[in-house]
Amino acid sequence: MFYLIALGSNQRHQRFGAPRDILAAAWQRLAGQGLTIAETSGIIASRPVGPSQRSYANAVAIIETPLPPPALLALLKRIESEFGRRRGQVWSRRVLDLDIILWSGGAFASGAPALTIPHPMMRERSFVLGPAAEIAGDWRDPLTGWTIAQLDARNRRPKKRPEKAPKLLDHETKRP
Repeated sequence: MFYLIALGSNQRHQRFGAPRDILAAAWQRLAGQGLTIAETSGIIASRPVGPSQRSYANAVAIIETPLPPPALLALLKRIESEFGRRRGQVWSRRVLDLDIILWSGGAFASGAPALTIPHPMMRERSFVLGPAAEIAGDWRDPLTGWTIAQLDARNRRPKKRPEKAPKLLDHETKRP
């Protein structure tokens, strides 16, 4: 099975160094766990989502493994922990964040562990879609049927501003 995995880091690590170096170390760690790294994207810098103030280094990788989604998620969470990630700190700085974005098996959902594929926020995250379009542009979102390249292009379009009510003319605001 093939998976599209997102990697992110915005905190320096004493052993691995800066966030970009952490992503490179994470790729090595994934390969050391018997996962085949089929392809990796370039690393980009992105603004944080939420209250964190630190910029992120983000990338994606296509990996191949016989592991089913829950087993892969458990492995990814163990690797995050080995890099110093503490669970339960939502929107905070992190040494390493690993997320399953898509897999070759289509849609998947489980409650224990909580896992939804495709990742529920992937369609809104340019820091995932941009790197993913580099290496997996033809992969399809099983829910929308759109390719990653199409989702990335839609996400990059300027957002429409909500229309304001037209201002009333002077003669419309005066009372007789």
